[in-house]
This record gives sequence, structure tokens and C-alpha cells, in this order.
Amino acid sequence: MTLRIPDDLDPSIRAGAEAAGLSLNAYIVRAARRQATLDAARQLASLGLGEDLAGEGDAL
Repeated sequence: MTLRIPDDLDPSIRAGAEAAGLSLNAYIVRAARRQATLDAARQLASLGLGEDLAGEGDAL
């Protein structure tokens, strides 16, 4: 997969990865995983299933 990062965003992503002690790839994968989890939780909540997951997002 090719990912194009806007030039103005690139330095902050690289700095975030370095500060987290992660490779650039690992940092971006972690961010994508976190967003996918949040999106799934929102979808469940919209179906009225979010209460079953109370407290599950605390680790995000």
C-alpha cells in the first residue's frame, strides 16, 4: 500500500513516531488501528450496543 502524507503533516508524524519510540510504519499502523477501533465502537453505539462495552475504550 502506498500512503501519501501531506508535506505539512510529515514532520509531526515523524516526530510523534520518534517520541513514541516506534518506526514510522508502526506509528501509522497504531494510529490506523486506533481509528478503526473507535469507528467500530461508534457503529455499535449507533445500534444501541455501546453500553455493553462500557469502559472498554479506556485503554485507547
